[in-house]
Amino acid sequence: MTTPAPTLRNALPFWMSLLMVPMGIVAAIFGGWTIALIPAYGWIVMSILDRFAGLETDNMDLETGEADLYWYKLITIIWLPIQLTLVFGCLMVINWGSHLSGWESVFLMMAMGVVSGSIGINYAHELIHQKNRLEQRLGEALLISVLYGHFRSEHLIVHHRYVGTPRDPVTARYNESFYRFFIRVLPGCFRSAWNAEVDRLHRKGLPALHRSNPFWRYGLGAISFLAIAALIGGWAGVGLFVIQAFVAILQLELVNYVEHYGLTRRHLGDGKYEHVQPRHSWNAAHKMTNFLLINLQRHSDHHYKPDRRFPLLQTYEASEAPQLPFGYPLMTAIATNPLLWRRMMNPMVRKWRQDFYPDITDWKPYSTASNPMPR
Repeated sequence: MTTPAPTLRNALPFWMSLLMVPMGIVAAIFGGWTIALIPAYGWIVMSILDRFAGLETDNMDLETGEADLYWYKLITIIWLPIQLTLVFGCLMVINWGSHLSGWESVFLMMAMGVVSGSIGINYAHELIHQKNRLEQRLGEALLISVLYGHFRSEHLIVHHRYVGTPRDPVTARYNESFYRFFIRVLPGCFRSAWNAEVDRLHRKGLPALHRSNPFWRYGLGAISFLAIAALIGGWAGVGLFVIQAFVAILQLELVNYVEHYGLTRRHLGDGKYEHVQPRHSWNAAHKMTNFLLINLQRHSDHHYKPDRRFPLLQTYEASEAPQLPFGYPLMTAIATNPLLWRRMMNPMVRKWRQDFYPDITDWKPYSTASNPMPR
């Protein structure tokens, strides 16, 4: 079943992220318990609304033209200045005001990290996949603003190519806790992104430090944002900005952990794997969190057809793609408890293996780097 023709009214639910802006302003002005408004909205309220709103199984017509998606695209395009105003505005309030205690200042910037992680990085993910240069640069700037610019290279060149294989550092392995995953993926993501860009330059006969290496932009951009934080609040401002960035990165990697946990592609021999299919990503059709996260939870289709804009992402039945029991906010919260996570997800992974790959009895090679893959 397809959704009605795209209109501003139909696109407005995907603008729910804007509700975090007044929450952030209130938190900066009043401090105290109001700082909890943003994380409570993102994790608790949206998960409760998911429970009552149910699943969204309708799909937009794939023949919908670019012009008809204007109101959907606009929210991602305008987000960069909104986020920077909110983050640096909070730093100004902390530095130039006197009503927030030290701990309130820390928690306020952690709340800003929830905004820049759950919304900013998510919108950046949508933007870096587009062919339009402006959107690509906006997405890159959002990633650099949380000191994670290299995610663009890793995601586009490495993750989408090697997802579900031992070569992809951000595919969570079966029985791997989030904490072990997080420690592994932080250096692994940077290293794989750097190697991918260097390989790309070498194929063109260029040195690793050639000016076209985007790591120059990632690094200089990060320094620029840190310099602005220093001008506003000195070393304390830099520290608070880094706290915001760390919380954002933490959320990104929690989502990465959930999206592919335990799922692998069939090894065909000689370092080759089957093509990516919807079954290689966890799908979630929960309506309200998909509104907030602009259909990020329709991740099975995103990997199957990476060029599709978020309104066009399709959802799948359980016979085509594995289904998460809850939306990302609740699933990421559960992921922080390894015992509860394994109790919930490991049986689901085993069922997925039986449903889609009943002929494979030895899964150990799919969880290690023992199978060589071409560079």
